[in-house]
Amino acid sequence: MENSLRHWLKKAWLYLRALLKWLALAAVTGLACGLVGTAFHKGIDCVTELRLGHPWLLWLLPIAGLAIAGFYHLTKTEGKGTDDVIDAVHAGKPLPILLLPAIFLGTVLTHLCGGSSGREGAALQMGGTLGYHTGRLFRLDDRDLRTATLCGMAAFFSALFGTPLAATMFSIMVISVGVFYHVAFVPCFTASVVAYGVSLLLGVAPTRFRVTAPEIDPWLMVRVALLAALCALVSVLFCNTLHVVGAQYRKRIPNPYLRAAAGGVLVIALTYLSGSGDYNGAGMDIVRAAVEQGQAQPTAFLWKIAFTALTLGAGFKGGEVVPSFFIGATFGCVMGPLLGLPAGFSAAVGLVAVFCGCVNCPTASIFLAVELFGAGGLLAFALACGISYMLSGYTGLYSSQTILYSKLKAQYINVHTNHFHADETPAPAPVPEKKD
Repeated sequence: MENSLRHWLKKAWLYLRALLKWLALAAVTGLACGLVGTAFHKGIDCVTELRLGHPWLLWLLPIAGLAIAGFYHLTKTEGKGTDDVIDAVHAGKPLPILLLPAIFLGTVLTHLCGGSSGREGAALQMGGTLGYHTGRLFRLDDRDLRTATLCGMAAFFSALFGTPLAATMFSIMVISVGVFYHVAFVPCFTASVVAYGVSLLLGVAPTRFRVTAPEIDPWLMVRVALLAALCALVSVLFCNTLHVVGAQYRKRIPNPYLRAAAGGVLVIALTYLSGSGDYNGAGMDIVRAAVEQGQAQPTAFLWKIAFTALTLGAGFKGGEVVPSFFIGATFGCVMGPLLGLPAGFSAAVGLVAVFCGCVNCPTASIFLAVELFGAGGLLAFALACGISYMLSGYTGLYSSQTILYSKLKAQYINVHTNHFHADETPAPAPVPEKKD
């Protein structure tokens, strides 16, 4: 009896110690990400307001590109991006601490001078770096360091967007599609809530939209399904354009300084060609107009794809998710009424459907829809995310992301996005040689 009790207490302490460890790390990570995330959020808002008040800053975009390339060279973080954060979780690769100021400064300069980018790429990179180095302070082993990296990603995303549950699910699920690391849920969610609380206390308003969902009926769901199928095609177009333009930049202009300067000139030219500054910066005001007012230009989504590809492909910093919000919301706003859907509601559906097609995370996309728009259109959002996920194939924003199970059948494939097609058979895992 005494031995059984001792054994039970030993097991109980094992689990309790693990819980306390992760709660402590999550609290520290959430606090750090909340503080840095708030500073980053306010910095982006400040430079965006400055750019809108002084349009001539657009002409400094090539110089900003040179500064970004130079700072990345100085900090020895050239070529580092979101894929490297994903690799840090996959393979335990280290993340340099200097990536934090590099992506912070790079994104701020990009937004100041009118490059088309978002914030979440910086969030995942800065958050992942903070989480990784917090884990090192706690002297975690290799496997636990990967969870600590996920904590930081979730916390920073939550601090910026005010969506703690979506941030948690996205950070855990974006790494390997088809697997959910349950051990990471408590630390990631705790860190997200702490970071969200810190950002609220410091005056960062969560991202929310006013959307009135129509009454759900079979005919409405059919129309939502059609819109989602079209959004899947748009997500494929967006992802492929980003990858192709980036590859062409590197092929034709190998020098990163010349590439950044040339990209800045091209974005300036495209701004004057489009006749509008709506496609510079993140464009959240355009997203809000599409969702809440049902207003968008018919070609806005195409312009945003072009602007974002030319900006990020040249080496400017930020992220692709907020541009995907812009693309999805404007496309849905224009296409939805043609299918008989309310413009604002179809903009919301388009936003989450294109996002889902780009990141291959249907569950996280559904949670994002609920936190952004409310639960009124939950069934429609869920259907749109599911169809977009399936029809977008194996394309994605992040080439280091792995998709473990086929989108067409119950089959384990374990392939990287952008390197596999549905008609291909993945190579079998190597069989280890038997030793005599």
